[in-house]
Amino acid sequence: MQFHHHGYVSGDPRIQAAAGTGIGRPAELPDEVDVLIVGSGPAGMLAAAQLAQFPDITTRIIERRDGRLVIGQADGIQARSVETFQAFGFAERIIAEAYRITEMAFWRPDTNNPHNIVRGGRAVDDTTGISEFPHLIVNQARVLDYFAEVAAHAPTRLVPDYGWEFQTLEVADDGDHPVTVSLVRSAGPDQGAERTIRAKYVVGCDGARSKVRDAIGCTMAGDKANHAWGVMDVLARTDFPDIRTKCAIQSHDGGSILLIPREGGHLFRMYVDLGVVPENDNGAVRNTSMDQIIANANRILHPYTLDVRNVAWHSVYEVGHRLTNRFDDVVPGQVGLRTPRVFITGDACHTHSAKAGQGMNVSLQDGFNIAWKLGHVLEGRSPESLLSTYSAERQVVARNLIDFDRTWSTMMAKKPEEFEDPAELEDFYVRTAEFPAGFMTEYAPSLITGAATHQGLAAGFPLGKRFKSAMASRVCDTNPIHLGHHATADGRWRIYVFADPAPAGDPGPVADLAEWLSGSPDSPLAATPNGLDADAWFDVKVIYQQPHEDIDINKVPEVFKPLVGPFGLVDYEKVYGTVPGEDIFDARGLSRDGVVVVVRPDQYVANILPLTATAELGEYFARIHSGARV
Repeated sequence: MQFHHHGYVSGDPRIQAAAGTGIGRPAELPDEVDVLIVGSGPAGMLAAAQLAQFPDITTRIIERRDGRLVIGQADGIQARSVETFQAFGFAERIIAEAYRITEMAFWRPDTNNPHNIVRGGRAVDDTTGISEFPHLIVNQARVLDYFAEVAAHAPTRLVPDYGWEFQTLEVADDGDHPVTVSLVRSAGPDQGAERTIRAKYVVGCDGARSKVRDAIGCTMAGDKANHAWGVMDVLARTDFPDIRTKCAIQSHDGGSILLIPREGGHLFRMYVDLGVVPENDNGAVRNTSMDQIIANANRILHPYTLDVRNVAWHSVYEVGHRLTNRFDDVVPGQVGLRTPRVFITGDACHTHSAKAGQGMNVSLQDGFNIAWKLGHVLEGRSPESLLSTYSAERQVVARNLIDFDRTWSTMMAKKPEEFEDPAELEDFYVRTAEFPAGFMTEYAPSLITGAATHQGLAAGFPLGKRFKSAMASRVCDTNPIHLGHHATADGRWRIYVFADPAPAGDPGPVADLAEWLSGSPDSPLAATPNGLDADAWFDVKVIYQQPHEDIDINKVPEVFKPLVGPFGLVDYEKVYGTVPGEDIFDARGLSRDGVVVVVRPDQYVANILPLTATAELGEYFARIHSGARV
């Protein structure tokens, strides 16, 4: 972490100096905002934390509750989400308080006595090294707390406006703030008071019963729920030996349980099978009592027993899989004729079961995707057409999620005798591990994702997929670090220059590229406004093929050592070598002739080019950085 470049800092370096709209930020909702976020769930709070990094953008987030979420329904944190937490600066802290999943146990009926369950197998959570980050369980409320802290400590000092409920909105054809939003006070001494504000953009993060979705005419479609589950977070005494291990438990005739230990010890969550919902049920299954859920759990666990001492939270839900027809306010007849002004995220777009642990995780990436794009458009970095990529990218992800969850939840609901192989559930869990971990997202070629023409130069960084970090040695201080861990959520594009074999400072393609980056009017760096640090919009790093001790940092081109802050200090932390035994060129299949890897602000690989392809690099960024401030 770097924080002395503006002068000596003796306090908490995570608290950035207030700037722009954060200076004298009004406590009350203003009449006009740049971005209004509706709902303080995972997508909303991540979007707020990201937009809070853009000092000149007025962002407000409203929530109908009167304060922070206390008990969250989501708790599974996949490795991709932890990777995202790293970008926002709190991965280490949340890992320390979370429950870490390292194995999953699979229980099924004893072949000798089918009324008893026995452990049939175990599966290691990440057998192939999908990520260096762990799979966690932690209360959703704590995730929101961490994002709230990031937003509050950001330059804009963004905090939620609690006690405001969205009613409806209208989008005008023109005007500086074309979205008129109607609100009502849902908490406080003036409860019931109505309010109208105007916004440039609205992001609906208001859940499965989204009023923002209704206001823009989006419809949800999918299969009807036909299976019910009782879910409970409890403290209990039990002789079940794997009570602190994630388990899939299948009984002979009592149904199934998905057991998930919770953070803090003692507490655990159970998804308890309540069976098929009759056609004429009309929601009656939702009245299933806590005692009935516990009784079902005991039948499934036999010969083990469960003595529940305290219930922290419980609910009954029916599994249904639904997807909206679009994720923004541009109807089919308007596609290509106008850009969107209103967006929906998370459960407002896609609903599914909770058992694959995907709801919060996919919602977080929805928020990350739209937030940086709004920041770039509003700051004038990018044209408004960038915003049209949100629905195009995230709807595909949601559709894949629903397909996966439909398969997983169906398998969880099967009776043991319906499986051809008793280990089928376990095998599926292992075989598909990359998807629930959050790493199967692969964005198609678009305005911001280049064609795979040069993919062979960087086989380990697939275009459209997240940048999979690997070790490199930072030359200035000799520290071996994960290269991707220094890609913070600051809204910047990353340009990684993986060098050819020539030593630093020698003539060749790296020196030529460095000269073009620093001096050509076609270089993306030329778009950085005067008065900002040279690396304010683009974080350019070079990784040489030699170990750090063989690299003379004084011979490294200046573009990789930018001057930053009011004192014009040299940033030495952008120059890397290889780590013996963990060579990043070998680990990620990088060409020894060198390659440029471009990574989006939300950590997805956007382009791969030869070191000599300056024209293509310039043309790529010219499409993205051709906008004017709106």
